[in-house]
Amino acid sequence: MDAATAKTLLDLNRSFYDQFAGQFAQSRTLSQPGWRRLLPFLPESGPLLDVGCGHGRLAHFLASQGRRVAYVGVDSSQALLEIARAGAVGLEAVFVEADITAPGWRRRLPHARYPAVTALAVLHHIPGWERRRALLAELGALLADDGLLALSTWQFMNEARLRRKVTPWQAAGLSAEQVEAGDYLLDWQRGGQGLRYCHLVDEAELVRLAGQAGLVVRALFQDDGRGSNLNQFAVLARQAAA
Repeated sequence: MDAATAKTLLDLNRSFYDQFAGQFAQSRTLSQPGWRRLLPFLPESGPLLDVGCGHGRLAHFLASQGRRVAYVGVDSSQALLEIARAGAVGLEAVFVEADITAPGWRRRLPHARYPAVTALAVLHHIPGWERRRALLAELGALLADDGLLALSTWQFMNEARLRRKVTPWQAAGLSAEQVEAGDYLLDWQRGGQGLRYCHLVDEAELVRLAGQAGLVVRALFQDDGRGSNLNQFAVLARQAAA
């Protein structure tokens, strides 16, 4: 995928989340069933970095489970971060506005390494195989020794209701030839009409990306609590030095 197409898709998503931040936050439950299965891999305390934190619901979930982590949330959407900060009263939480697709974003973080990094519902918004691989490599570089990276990717093609949201690329001023296999444009109709770019990162692609990013898989599972497997989860670690 060329740089101009990738920028179009990234700008599309950035505009979407700023425009529909309130409606998006209201459409999400306080937690997802699959998050409970991630708990054994997440620390009881200490720093935790949540990349693509949105409106900060993972911070609330961890607190509800008795985790006393020093939560650091990163997102590029100022509108979502405003919601996150307003709702974080009583939590040990810091929110950082940074674009994880831009060079140097890690310099804005309060720590260089973390025992745990999460990137939930993030990777499928990154256009292009090489950009997804590069992001995973960057997240791996943020891990402390024996640290773990927890991911989830949206399996939206597993449900008929979501398949009906697929929209022709012309709606975003693009053609199918400009994007990659597995790329989709999805519509949004809550509080107005919007468009989002999503890539279908399935288990096979996730495993390949991890390997190319210097990471090894510790756990893989699908879970959304409704039996339709709408979220693919993975727990990754850095490969041991040779």
